[in-house]
Amino acid sequence: MIKGKDIIVLGIQAWDIEIGSNCKNIASEFAKNNRVLYVNPPMTRAVMNSQKDKPSIQTRIRIKNGEEDDLVKIDTNLWNLYPKSLVESINSVPVHFLFKLLNKRNASIYANDIKKAISRMDFKDFILFNDSSMFLGLHLKDLLKPKVYAYYMRDYLVKVPYWQKHGERIEPQVVQKADVVLTNSAFFEDFCRNYNQHSYMVGQGCDVSHFSDEDNNIKIPDEFKEIPSPVIGYVGSLTSLRLDIKLLEFIAEQRKNWSVVLVGPEDDDFKKSNLHNMSNVYFLGRKDASQLPNYVKGFDIATNPQLINNLTIGNYPRKIDEYLAMGKPIIATQTKAMQMFKENVYLGETKEDYVALIEKALSENSEELKAKRIAFAKSHTWQNNVKAIYESIIKATKHHMQWD
Repeated sequence: MIKGKDIIVLGIQAWDIEIGSNCKNIASEFAKNNRVLYVNPPMTRAVMNSQKDKPSIQTRIRIKNGEEDDLVKIDTNLWNLYPKSLVESINSVPVHFLFKLLNKRNASIYANDIKKAISRMDFKDFILFNDSSMFLGLHLKDLLKPKVYAYYMRDYLVKVPYWQKHGERIEPQVVQKADVVLTNSAFFEDFCRNYNQHSYMVGQGCDVSHFSDEDNNIKIPDEFKEIPSPVIGYVGSLTSLRLDIKLLEFIAEQRKNWSVVLVGPEDDDFKKSNLHNMSNVYFLGRKDASQLPNYVKGFDIATNPQLINNLTIGNYPRKIDEYLAMGKPIIATQTKAMQMFKENVYLGETKEDYVALIEKALSENSEELKAKRIAFAKSHTWQNNVKAIYESIIKATKHHMQWD
């Protein structure tokens, strides 16, 4: 446990982001026992000009102009900093040498705003926790001089086009500079250990309370009354970048007495797929997040039929925890990141595996297995995740830090 310290948290997502964020959950957990400053990414001149009508950008402009305070208290022990200064959009710069110069300039501008907040808040011997901000993060250890510099890798961003151009070169340098590297999957831990021996897999926190059905309050939607059992389901964005359309077609073709139910918005490849011509495949469309537990409850088997590619191979599948929280039998694609679930999830490598494992799961499901799955999901709390983060920081830095 780390208590009574000052922690600066920064990354690639602002506090006012409209979707959930690991980084925000971790910062809130840090703040239970430490003073925490959550720093938003700096605003670029290009974004300010192109998105000036968005409410969030208007807020940033008012703060830049001194019309609102840049330091906002979120909760006890938790503050949010809106950097005032603009940085430049440089990702399209093709020349490596020029990118390096401009990136260092951006980092210096960003660090100066953070230093002012550090001074105002009288932060001392602080821990700097960087959530995947690899470009600016290359220089922040030198510029801010934290007592501990922790880099958090939870996505394979260097395989995403925006980050790939310069990130494949830069992220390993950031990993190497860090005092400790924290990851949410074994795949990323192995990757980071190539550059830094103090790299640790700390798992993932999830708030799955809205998927809890222990009081039997979640109701199956009426749409399922017209769908024959057994129901083999998936909830989430239906995108061919991450999901195996051919696998889903194979399952539906091999077992016409099974109903394949897909809940979520479709990309063009899904809209054009042969799945729409199969009588035992049901597309239920986009649903409000608050309704997703109802749809999962309607599944006999929950699936995560993902492709194995650079976008998926290392990612922690939060969806699996949500399925587990409802006690559902789950069939998922075998990856290194999924190994931590192997005692509670059926893992397959081929199309044939999926069909055989679905049959196995249907035949052996029981209340005992359901309870085991629910208990496993409950262990993945943000409290446990941050406990693992603390333990890893202490382990990596005990030679030069004295912890209580």
